[in-house]
Amino acid sequence: MKKLLLIGIGPGNPEHLTIQAVKALNRAKVFFILDKGYANDDLLRLRREVCERYIEGDDYRLVQVRDPRREDDPASYQQGIEYWHEQRAALFEQLIADELGDDDVGGLLVWGDPGLYDSTLRVLERVLARGRQCFDYEVIPGITSVQALAAQHRIPLNRIGEPIRITTGRRLAQGSADALDNVWVMLDAHCTFERFVDQRLYIYWGAYVGTPDEILIAGPLNEVSERIRQTREAARAEKGWIMDTYLLRRPMD
Repeated sequence: MKKLLLIGIGPGNPEHLTIQAVKALNRAKVFFILDKGYANDDLLRLRREVCERYIEGDDYRLVQVRDPRREDDPASYQQGIEYWHEQRAALFEQLIADELGDDDVGGLLVWGDPGLYDSTLRVLERVLARGRQCFDYEVIPGITSVQALAAQHRIPLNRIGEPIRITTGRRLAQGSADALDNVWVMLDAHCTFERFVDQRLYIYWGAYVGTPDEILIAGPLNEVSERIRQTREAARAEKGWIMDTYLLRRPMD
């Protein structure tokens, strides 16, 4: 039976790969790489670097295809996600049919961990539900940007006896300031933290965590909020893309 390996490769540092991930890289013979269409795509380069660094020999193939574009209209967010996942499912289905033999093993290099804010697992389940391709898949966990940023800022994810909430910028915008004791925020394209500068909060922010372009800023939210926005805008303009995350934490004293 055909098999796919979903390999978590961390947030950008090739040294963040686990031993399990390295072993998985050496089991696959073809890797599907999605091109998001950036003119200077460091994400593609880093995927190739991971393969060249850890795969023994050269008897593997990279199949690069254009990633379907996701609808950005916030008024139709759920419909946009649904359409995007369906497009991806059709693409993956075709790749599995065309590029994998009956007993071949393919690989998908997933940023961070396949189980945290990544759509690949859902898309593969959708492919199976379509019933045109039969395959098995295995998930190899990876270091997340949450773990990497905590390490870079030298902070624990949670304080003693306190829970931590992981959410998105979209959900943060809909929530209450009362729920900001310990909140990790991902996928925030609009600097939603600025809505809470009147709160007594501390922020730990980072972009391109683990890469040579890593940027870290931490401090009282009302003091560093504007600096984070300006830094973020400049970095995105220079590179054409940005991946960032942050923790909002209310002091306990």
